[in-house]
Amino acid sequence: MAAPIALCDCAGMDNDQWLKCRQHGPKGDIEYTVGGSDVATILGISPWTTPLELWMIKKGRTIPKPKANRGQQEMGHFLEPIAAHFYAQRTGNTIIDDTHLYQHADFPYALANFDRRIIRKTDGAKGLLECKSCTYRKADDWADGKYPLYYEVQLRYYMAVDDADFGAFSALWGNNPENDLATPELVRDKVKEDMIFERLEEWIWSLRNDKPPTMADVKPALAMESLARIYGASQKDLPTVEFPGKYEKQLRRIAALQAENTGLNAKIRENEKEITAHSVRIAELMKAHEHGILTTATDKLLVDFATKTTRRVNSDYLKKNHPSIYQDALNISESRKVKVSVQPA
Repeated sequence: MAAPIALCDCAGMDNDQWLKCRQHGPKGDIEYTVGGSDVATILGISPWTTPLELWMIKKGRTIPKPKANRGQQEMGHFLEPIAAHFYAQRTGNTIIDDTHLYQHADFPYALANFDRRIIRKTDGAKGLLECKSCTYRKADDWADGKYPLYYEVQLRYYMAVDDADFGAFSALWGNNPENDLATPELVRDKVKEDMIFERLEEWIWSLRNDKPPTMADVKPALAMESLARIYGASQKDLPTVEFPGKYEKQLRRIAALQAENTGLNAKIRENEKEITAHSVRIAELMKAHEHGILTTATDKLLVDFATKTTRRVNSDYLKKNHPSIYQDALNISESRKVKVSVQPA
C-alpha cells in the first residue's frame, strides 16, 4: 500500500478550524469523512455514541451536544505527553511528535491524526502510539496485555491509514508508572483491516444514498440516550403517530411491564407502612442508642437506629424570599420515557 497523503499541519489550529479540517478536509472538498474516533461508533461498539447519531451529525441534521465529561477530556489531552514519555522510558522505543492530518492513499474519506509515531528500538520498525488515560475503575480493561475493543479498532484504522508496521497503546490511570501504566502492542492484521474498511465503505454509501442506520444492534439504554440527543424535547403541536400492526406485541409488553411495576410500587409502599408499625416498639426500646442486637441459637439480629443528617436547600423559602436567586439556581433537566396505556376499542 502507498504512503498516506499529508493534508495539512494542525499545529496551532484552534478547535473550530481543526474540526472543519476533520469534517471535510483542509480544502473543504471531501463530502464525507471518517476519523479514528468514529470507527468504533460506525462498527456499533462505541459505549458513548450510536451509529444513527453519528450519521445525523455527518449529514448536518443534528449538531454534537456538549459532552458532559469535558473536564475529563481536557485532562486526557494534558496527560497525553506524560503517557508518551513513560511509554518511551519503559520500552526504549523512540517517540516522534507528528501534528499532521493524513489521508488514506486508497480511501479519500479516511482521515487520521496520530498521537505519536514510534521507531522500535530492536528492529527499527515504524509504528504508531495511541495515548489513553482512564480512571482506576477502568484499569482492569488493560490488565494482562488486554485493551478495549473500541480502542483496538481505532488503532488498527490508524495503522491502515499510515501503512504502519505495528501499533501500541500507552494507557495511564494513576501517578505510579510502574503499576499504573499499560503498554500493549498490536500486530498488524490485514484481515481485520479489510473487515473494518468494508464496514466503512458501507457507511459512506449510506451517507451518499441517504440510508440512515437503525438502532437494531445498539444497547437499549445507549439507544434511548442517543435518541434524546438527536430529537430533543417533544413538541406538543405535532400530530399523533399511527403505529402499524407489527408493533402491537412490543407495545402490549411495555404496557404489561409498566402495570406490573405499578403493582410492585404499591406493594413496596404497603411494606413500608408495616415496617413503620413494627418499628415503633423497637424505637421505644432503643431510645438514644444507635445499635442493638438480639442473639438466638442460630444467628444474631443486628439493629441500627442511627441518626442520618441530610441538608437540602429549602426551595419554598428561597422561591418566596429570594425569587431571582431561586430562578438562577434552578437546574433544569429534560427526559422522555415511553408510556403505553391500553384503552377499550
